[in-house]
Amino acid sequence: MFWKNSTIKKVVLNICCILISLTMTMNAQDLSTSPWHLVAEDIDPNDYYGITCANGVIGMVSSPQPMQIKDVVLNGVYDYYQRGRVSNILKTFNHVNMEMLMDGTLITQSNISDFKQVLNMKTATLETSFQFGGKAKIKHQLMALRHLPYTALVLVEVSAKEDITISPRTLIEAPDHLADVRNFYAEIVRPHVTVPLLTSVADSPSGKLKLACSNSILFEEVHGETPQINHIDWDYNRHWATFSKELKAGETYQFAVVGSTLSSEQYNDPQNEAERLTLYAALEGVDRLVQKHQAAWEKLWQGDILVEGDLEAQRDIRSALYHLYSFARANTAYSMSPMGLSGLGYNGHVFWDTEIWMYPPLLLLQPEIARSTLEYRFQRLEAAKQNAFAHGYDGAMFPWESSADGSEDTPIWALTGPFQHHISGDVAWAFWKYYEVTKDEAFLASRAYPVLKEVADFWCSRVDRDGPGRYHIKNMVGSDEYAENIDNDAYTNGMAITVLRYAAKAARVLDKAPNPDWEHVADNIPIEKFEDGTTREYSTYEGELIKQADVNLLSFPLDIIRDEKQIKKDLEYYEKVMDPNGPAMGFCVLSTLYARLGEEEKAVSNFSKSYAPNKVPPFGVLAETAGGTNPYFATGAGGLLQAVLQGFGGLEISESGITQGKTLLPNKWKKLKLKGIGPDKQTFVID
Repeated sequence: MFWKNSTIKKVVLNICCILISLTMTMNAQDLSTSPWHLVAEDIDPNDYYGITCANGVIGMVSSPQPMQIKDVVLNGVYDYYQRGRVSNILKTFNHVNMEMLMDGTLITQSNISDFKQVLNMKTATLETSFQFGGKAKIKHQLMALRHLPYTALVLVEVSAKEDITISPRTLIEAPDHLADVRNFYAEIVRPHVTVPLLTSVADSPSGKLKLACSNSILFEEVHGETPQINHIDWDYNRHWATFSKELKAGETYQFAVVGSTLSSEQYNDPQNEAERLTLYAALEGVDRLVQKHQAAWEKLWQGDILVEGDLEAQRDIRSALYHLYSFARANTAYSMSPMGLSGLGYNGHVFWDTEIWMYPPLLLLQPEIARSTLEYRFQRLEAAKQNAFAHGYDGAMFPWESSADGSEDTPIWALTGPFQHHISGDVAWAFWKYYEVTKDEAFLASRAYPVLKEVADFWCSRVDRDGPGRYHIKNMVGSDEYAENIDNDAYTNGMAITVLRYAAKAARVLDKAPNPDWEHVADNIPIEKFEDGTTREYSTYEGELIKQADVNLLSFPLDIIRDEKQIKKDLEYYEKVMDPNGPAMGFCVLSTLYARLGEEEKAVSNFSKSYAPNKVPPFGVLAETAGGTNPYFATGAGGLLQAVLQGFGGLEISESGITQGKTLLPNKWKKLKLKGIGPDKQTFVID
């Protein structure tokens, strides 16, 4: 077996250098003062919410069990199973789980000590370490390889304190909902190398898709000899490859596991492709895999936010960035669900959470990743047109919950599916914002304008034309989802006005004649007010508790209400009636607006309120609400980052591109540096 198809001396040297480097990186500094590390100690397995290692395609959620992973999910892969009458993101094979026997005893949570997990956000590496009695110390490092979208890598190091025999085994386990599971073991033999392949294949719950995974153990060669691998078929949904190794006291032994997982959504022949990709990664060797993975993350971190003077805020901001970067990737047509790749939350569906909350920070820091989320929508434009047709409208009506094919996938009991129409405007808004940032007219012509045109036509057919200034949008669910079957929701009306005008602008940029009805309708859609001038959330609103910001979105991000007195008036009214147990992003809007008004105390308090009460142990990953238990809430991460970038940092996206307006530095912060902004990778410093 092998790490790299090279001389033994070079292989051993490379292995040692990699593992020593990774270990020294984590130990050379006090991690309690590191802005790059999330440390989990004194872990309570009954109060544990895992961190996700992901690369935009595969998501692997950590576990409190030694050498285990809780869940593996595949982006863009959906089927119907166990969770109602709608599709769900597919939880697939756990393909890089491990177990180990030491002197015949299985290592478990109950017989280890000093259990610790550390996420290095800079290298996207999760290290788990623990002691097994007085016999050995074990380190386990997990990576979802950034440069190989379907492949993960595990590095294992065993340091013997006395003479021991270890028997590690790499498992493939199928979740119960997969059907017709088939397990295979083979060895690809060449004169100088043998590659073991442990493989599993299964049908998705409905039989619509085929799923496959494969893994391989990579050994350190010693005098040209490697351990003998044995394959054990335990039952239909679990099998493993195992080996044994005797270690002397003081000896340190390393090996690795590389594994790939995919489905027929990506490849017509997922089994062969999974094995090919695992074989490719194995022959690349550990050193090249780690180097390329780290180089890819180093490139991502060119887009970064640096805070001086507040270590906790710096870590929390980096954690939000780490998760958004992990949940998406460039050069795909994948989008993001509210829970990203952290599990099955919200069925993995795509909502407005992407375009209005997660997309703007990515547009500022990683425009090419942002473009992938737009490509997801563009490829489902025909489905949105069919949805509009089915509801009696023109143009394109995007679904409130979208999954594989772009048809409506909201559970039937939720009225958001048929009535929460602002989503169509949200999607079109995002396409125009990409053009404003990049000035890419080819994109405008081929992608943005087709979407803007169809959404504008939708709004023209959606309004009830009751006279000048009274083109009402009736019977809807607002962004404040406590408000159902209402008329003239402020945010929905504001978004309709905005995208109708954007469609006309896009036409003129492309030397096309805009439909005159677009701007005519925009000019006649009302934004209603109370007698005292406060913007009214909807026609019959009388001060009821609201789920999240709605009216305030007219000031940010829509920029419809610009007068500071009006902005403050609306803030003071709706802050008092916003549910304190509502989703995180509402408080982010308040923070951003207060920062733009120069009100430091309220900006900071709402910023803290938007995420600090939502952190759950042991890594501080974010739940949707204060006291919630459904992490990781990527929507909240997007809102948090907007509060920093576009609130404290003052960044604005307009026809002028990315500019900087008023800034505000929280008293506790000494400096704020926004790095790698926009296509030109600008740097903005606030001090």
